[in-house]
Amino acid sequence: MSEKGEVDLTGAKLNTGVWLVKVPKYLATQWAKAPGRGEVGKIRIGKNQGKAEVSFTLNEDLTQIDCAGGKSVSAPREHPFTMQTVDKGQTLAVFTETSSGQSEESSGSGAGAGPDKIALEGVVVQKAECRPAASENYMKLKRIQIEESSKPVRLSQQLDKAVTNNYKPVANHAYNREYDKKKKEEGKRARADKQQVLDMLFSAFEKHQFYNIKDLVDITKQPVNYLKEILHDIGIYNVKGTHKNTWELRPEYRHYQGDEKMDE
Repeated sequence: MSEKGEVDLTGAKLNTGVWLVKVPKYLATQWAKAPGRGEVGKIRIGKNQGKAEVSFTLNEDLTQIDCAGGKSVSAPREHPFTMQTVDKGQTLAVFTETSSGQSEESSGSGAGAGPDKIALEGVVVQKAECRPAASENYMKLKRIQIEESSKPVRLSQQLDKAVTNNYKPVANHAYNREYDKKKKEEGKRARADKQQVLDMLFSAFEKHQFYNIKDLVDITKQPVNYLKEILHDIGIYNVKGTHKNTWELRPEYRHYQGDEKMDE
């Protein structure tokens, strides 16, 4: 039994030679339909003027190919091989991998799950390409394949009635409209001289101790970012407490009117 990471090299000892043959896709599909994975056809090997002539004949019961749209066509049966030589200095080999549900050896406690088995089946001694012989059936098959491949993946369809589900497309979402409105308003606000903005801020803070940024924007008519730059120089932003999310002047700038010094 082969352990994990090991390869069964019995095929190398037997010096088994194998052929590497390229076949059309439709032919491989038809082979997979063979009942019980039994016989799919026959290979004939002959010689013509000293050269090997090889051809494959597909079993007649595997020639029927069902195509899209309910169409069907008979696959060509005769497939001559085009022989190719293996490049010198190139070594090709064929391996098989078998998933084993149980180990080949069993112990007194019963058989357990065995590892996948990888085996060398042989070294490639001949390369070939299996091609269908030109015939009416083959031409019809190719025409249907070309028609299928040229069909668009997506098709337009006319609706008889309006779509009434809950997922109707929205021209513009609410948050996009709000953002556009905000940018438009800020774009209209021209930056005033810094000293002029400071005068407006000090005047406002003489009346009340705490302001949120929206109220200060309304008072000064300045862009938010520009206003925040100035506020960072003269003010303190409260992140907690009773006056959370509001601005007030730094102690050195405070000067409130009368009883409103601690205006809540």
